[in-house]
Amino acid sequence: MSSISIEGECLQETFVAPQWLPDGNSFWYRQRTSPGKYAFIYVDILQKASGPAFDHEALAKELSEHAGTEIDPESLPFTWIEVGADTSVVHFTYQGRKWEYNPVTGLCEWDGRFAHRKRGFLRKMIESKTLTNSSVNFSFTNHTRANLKMYWVDYDGKSVFYRGIGPGDTKRQRSQPGHIWKLKSDSPDDAEIIYRIPKGQDILIVDEMDLDKTAAEENDENDPATDQQAEERPETEEKDDKGGEIFVLDDNLWMEDEDKNRFQLSDHPPRYAAKGNDTEGASQEDNTPKSPEEDLTYDERMIFKSPDGKFVIAWQHTPFPDEKIWLLNYATGDKVVPQLKERAFRKAGDRVREDRPRLFNLTTKAEVPTEDDLFTGQYNLYNVGWGENGEYRFIFNQRGHQCMRVLAISCDGSIRVLLEEKSETFIDYLTKLYYQIVKVDGSEKMIWASERDGHNHLYMLDLEKGQIQHQITSGNWNVNRVEHIDHDTSELWISAYGFNEDEDPYHIHLVHVRFDGTECWAVTEGDGTHLWNWSPDKRFFIDTASRVDLPPRTTVRSAKTGELLVVLNEVKSEDLKEKGWVPLERFSALGRDGKTLIYGVIALPRNFDKTKTYPVLEYIYAKPHEFYTPKRFGQGGGLYSWATFVNAITVQIDGMGTNWRSKAFHNVCYKNLSDAGLPDRILWMKEAAKTRPWMDLSRVGIVGTSAGATNTVSAILHHGDFYKVAAADSGSHDIRIDYLSWAESCMGYPVDQSYIDHSNLTHAGKLEGQLMLVVGGLDTNVNPAGTMRLVQALNEQDKDYELVFIPDGHHGCGCSGYGHRRIVSFFKKHLGSPGESAAPSEVATPPEIPRPSGAATPAEITVGSEHTPSSEDAPKN
Repeated sequence: MSSISIEGECLQETFVAPQWLPDGNSFWYRQRTSPGKYAFIYVDILQKASGPAFDHEALAKELSEHAGTEIDPESLPFTWIEVGADTSVVHFTYQGRKWEYNPVTGLCEWDGRFAHRKRGFLRKMIESKTLTNSSVNFSFTNHTRANLKMYWVDYDGKSVFYRGIGPGDTKRQRSQPGHIWKLKSDSPDDAEIIYRIPKGQDILIVDEMDLDKTAAEENDENDPATDQQAEERPETEEKDDKGGEIFVLDDNLWMEDEDKNRFQLSDHPPRYAAKGNDTEGASQEDNTPKSPEEDLTYDERMIFKSPDGKFVIAWQHTPFPDEKIWLLNYATGDKVVPQLKERAFRKAGDRVREDRPRLFNLTTKAEVPTEDDLFTGQYNLYNVGWGENGEYRFIFNQRGHQCMRVLAISCDGSIRVLLEEKSETFIDYLTKLYYQIVKVDGSEKMIWASERDGHNHLYMLDLEKGQIQHQITSGNWNVNRVEHIDHDTSELWISAYGFNEDEDPYHIHLVHVRFDGTECWAVTEGDGTHLWNWSPDKRFFIDTASRVDLPPRTTVRSAKTGELLVVLNEVKSEDLKEKGWVPLERFSALGRDGKTLIYGVIALPRNFDKTKTYPVLEYIYAKPHEFYTPKRFGQGGGLYSWATFVNAITVQIDGMGTNWRSKAFHNVCYKNLSDAGLPDRILWMKEAAKTRPWMDLSRVGIVGTSAGATNTVSAILHHGDFYKVAAADSGSHDIRIDYLSWAESCMGYPVDQSYIDHSNLTHAGKLEGQLMLVVGGLDTNVNPAGTMRLVQALNEQDKDYELVFIPDGHHGCGCSGYGHRRIVSFFKKHLGSPGESAAPSEVATPPEIPRPSGAATPAEITVGSEHTPSSEDAPKN
């Protein structure tokens, strides 16, 4: 068996998707014992015990008699059960009927109702709406055995692919409340998951029962509330009627009192009336460009009434047209003429919406004047809401991301700064923006995340004094996200990178800390990276620890103490190695500064012979928003595949400029995208080769998709003395035409000379090695114009290269099929075989490569990212 197969089998058999019982002290899960064989396991945490949930053989025997066919006790014809209150009785469905199995009375049909299981998903598709202008963080965690695909549903009801989410993976995204997201597996037998983004941050767990159509139907039959809630008309933050109803009419703010009397609060000319036209014909009769002042309107989704009903904040804004790109579809089937395809797309430097919160006194029915100098030049504003002290709070994110402010508007119209963050480079709002109102000793505080000390940590902000009260976490490690807050006990549970000094700094641990910063300790144990699944009441969690070279160990632990309560499974490395497992090798070496360790992994080809020398292939993805080197068991499939297909030593490395080490480490990417950590990567490979004579550094290739393709071309242009062969798939070679949100997040605003300096087009004349460009004509993710502009630049410099244009190809078309075969052939031709110098060779068509985790997810806040659009870039209603 290959290492990929061995790891896949191990993951299937150690996978735990808990189905918690109402008491929160126990759960069951379905364990795979061998291919096609499963057992239902019951876990009693208080008794620190686990075992079969029922007698599988006895149930199978009785069910066989009812069904008139032989049923295998290790392959029961159902995937979901409901455990009774006394834990000895189980209910399930089979052949469209409900059954009860009792070890005393046996098997019988059951006419009861399954207990309600709140899923948090929609049963049917609804329209995507934008409930507020502010975006929120949310995350999907895949607690299934399946590879899930994540889609954003646009305003036309079309599903836009964003990323893949592998088993056990958590992917984070920014999106706007009201947007619809969809998750699907590759199996047509699985249920489709539809989710609507709430108004606050959310962490969503997807487990195997969510994919089980039968279980979903049974659980949803008693739960129409989910649909009803989703179908409700979007409401503003405050739903009470104090002060009357607030609404928008003719671009102005109005109120209606209890007697149905209407009063106009704002006095602004309607957008079309300002030109002297009626609203019905204005858009057709008057094409004269309007000034921003004439184009203002209020956003009915962003109206926030004070708790006492005496004041209201309403966000006024200037609507802007959606920017678009056009693709030419040559592969039109029966149509002879190529077709234009339109796509909404905001690129770096394009206009963004600007909001203007305005304050109104509902007693005097008039606007209270406010100044906007503290929040002009914005990229975005984020609503925080009214405080108990009568102030309205919001967050200002400056265009270019070098300043953020927490602001408060008083009822007299004065505005004060509660907190200000500044950076000479950039503030990483995409992955590190976090704020949460909490109560401490009866007064409101805000927990705020900041890199002001060089690492991402949490701070307690005194909202009355407008100053940092104290730092909650500190040290040479990073807070990744807040997992859980216990407001009653003033405790936090956070996920953290690098918490244990003697481990790989990219290992993630669950950490406990109190609001005052005391009792900060790791709840998880073991030298590895951790995944966890909380019990509903957060008293327990199921922890799986692993590394790329260490199989998973899954346990149940106490969230309060970290105490080990139950061991669910544990696999020994030796057992896998006896089957032929050759794990990825972890390796670290000093980077360009001579003091910072750079981490990566090495994959060997199948049938590796240490007496031969092998070419080296680097798989690269160096987008600044995350790190990408595999850390967890089972994440190395893409590297194993490349090593086997090309018959080369394959490596993946995280150089400077990527995320989650320190602010200084991350800052390397600022206005410097072409760097891509390449100097660190080269030093890493040279150091590795000193003790690995089978690494032939005279034959180094590099391959990448999306942002990784951009890095790939940068490597061969700027470091052609080291990288001799490069294949770039679906690359963004000119950041000026890439997505606004991610381009400006690290390159800044306005679009200046640095964008030109770090465009691959600018340096096309430096090409000396072998380059292949792969691009799909229908790539709606990365504009194919970036590749074609690079082609033109190479032509102008009279450079030789290979172009693989796939007319009907989409993003990542070099990861499978024809595009992938061409890339593999290209490397075999120019890198040569083990023990040989480069020479042409016969190449068989390889199987499709599993898309590496580092290039299977989108730009926004995730671990393992592929360039995909943020829904902030999506069109707004």
